[in-house]
Amino acid sequence: MKQTLVIGSRGSQLALTQARFVQSELQRNYPSLETRIEIIKTSGDVNTEPLAVIGGMGVFTKELEDALFERRIDLAVHSLKDLPTTLPAGVTIAAICKREDPRDALVLPRSKANPASASIAGLPGKAIVGTSSPRRLAQLKHLRNDLVFAEVRGNVDTRLRKLDEGQYAVLVLACAGLRRLGLENRISAAIPAEQMLPSPGQGALGIEIRAEDQEVADALGKLDHKFTRLACTAERAFLRSLGGGCQLPIAAYAVVRDKKIRLDGLVADTLGEQILRDRISGSINEAEQLGSDLAERLLANGARQLLAQEL
Repeated sequence: MKQTLVIGSRGSQLALTQARFVQSELQRNYPSLETRIEIIKTSGDVNTEPLAVIGGMGVFTKELEDALFERRIDLAVHSLKDLPTTLPAGVTIAAICKREDPRDALVLPRSKANPASASIAGLPGKAIVGTSSPRRLAQLKHLRNDLVFAEVRGNVDTRLRKLDEGQYAVLVLACAGLRRLGLENRISAAIPAEQMLPSPGQGALGIEIRAEDQEVADALGKLDHKFTRLACTAERAFLRSLGGGCQLPIAAYAVVRDKKIRLDGLVADTLGEQILRDRISGSINEAEQLGSDLAERLLANGARQLLAQEL
């Protein structure tokens, strides 16, 4: 076993919180192991244009993968939803940590101490909703096309400051990120998955390593959570089978229970006018196949035409 492991992370507060969690878990399991965190700037951190413009998938991960190949780091900690479904040759996901709450959250300003409107249905007409996610945007537009939607970028603190200053009536953020930052008190309401499906892998951490680094893989084995990996395998297979990096809003959420996986998947147009959603269930031994089968079902029921329109 190596004496020191270098953990690669983006420099945002949330990314560093996630990297420190992995660092503490490694040190808990291997008390004599030394670890340090190396901050890597990614193109998604530098480029402040909307994510739909700069390309979404891979913009927060490529530079971390470059650091792995250059052996500047031994492992990279990612929000799994940011990792492309097809990885470059030579790297692999060694562990997927136990998932936090995968749902999206409505976040109202601090001035709304006990808001009766802490639901999508309860928002007033023309309320300005801040979100940077095409997936969230499409589903929100489908539910409430009378709302006004505005792009919001920046770290969580910046977004919350803009909200509290009155630039937005409400933000839609990930429950997981707020909880990891100790900001669960800012969650005005968690949006049920029945109403808004999350991004594939949302709430889970993926730890990427060089594929040949068996020592590191063995060490990270203790951080891998079986049921989270199964659920995320189904979700990512669904995304991969639809084309992986396409710019259409795609959502998926799998639940593992009693040796079964139930997977919900969704494809929408960017305006939220067409929402295609379906569900599939099967054995935990079929996680990858279930994702592919659900994608094929949606493709046959209209998603192929939506993808063709995007091209």
